[in-house]
Amino acid sequence: MSKFGAMKQQRAEKAGAIGESPDAAAAMPASRAATRQGKKAVSAYFSPEVSRGLNMLAAEQGTTLQALLGEAIDLLMRQHGKHPFGER
Repeated sequence: MSKFGAMKQQRAEKAGAIGESPDAAAAMPASRAATRQGKKAVSAYFSPEVSRGLNMLAAEQGTTLQALLGEAIDLLMRQHGKHPFGER
C-alpha cells in the first residue's frame, strides 16, 4: 500500500470510530458565507502603504474595503466605456 493509501485508510478508520462516514469530510465542500455564494475572489498584491492607505480611507468613510474597491471598479469600468457592476 502506498503512503497516501495508508494515510487515507487511517483517516477512514478514525472517522469510523467517531461515527461518520469515511468520505464525509472529503465530500462536504467548505462552508461559505451566504454573501459569498456564487462569487469569485479578485485580488492583487500592493505595498503595505497602499493597503494601509485604503484601510484608513475605509475607516474614515465609515465603510468597508470591499465597498471601496467595488466603487473603484465601477469608476474604472465607466472610464473605459463599460457597464459598471454596482457590487458593494
